[in-house]
Amino acid sequence: MPKMKTHRGAAKRFKKTGTGKIMRSHGYTSHILEKKSPKRKRNLRKTTVMHKTDAKRIARMIAYL
Repeated sequence: MPKMKTHRGAAKRFKKTGTGKIMRSHGYTSHILEKKSPKRKRNLRKTTVMHKTDAKRIARMIAYL
């Protein structure tokens, strides 16, 4: 069986923590920023832990990271 290839698109978007959780960044940050409050924009800059149901799929894509 050949080795799995890392999904390069997923590798650029997601990171693994030391404990194996998948971190993701928020959307809604690229345009139409005037109507969003500073607090909302500040919180969108932070990364967050992926939901476990989605994390399972992403973990297979970035198995070697």
